[in-house]
Amino acid sequence: MDMKNGMLAVIGICVLVLLIGVLRQKAEILLNFVVRSILGVIAIYSINMVLAQMGISHAVGINPISVLTVGSLGTGGLGLLYGILFYNIL
Repeated sequence: MDMKNGMLAVIGICVLVLLIGVLRQKAEILLNFVVRSILGVIAIYSINMVLAQMGISHAVGINPISVLTVGSLGTGGLGLLYGILFYNIL
């Protein structure tokens, strides 16, 4: 019986180590998304201000859809939002 308990303890420790590794990776992905979202909102606000100073009245709105786009796609998402905006201006 002692051998069985030892094997179960080793298996339990291995599963715990794997679980910690998975959770660490998920936390890194979530942190990356949050940082990209915050920087994206700041970039949208800044670009909208520059466009307003240039006399262009159109702007990308800061809403959950645009935050999700910038957060998931990064700078490509920011370019996508402004590409759609300029396409609509034409």
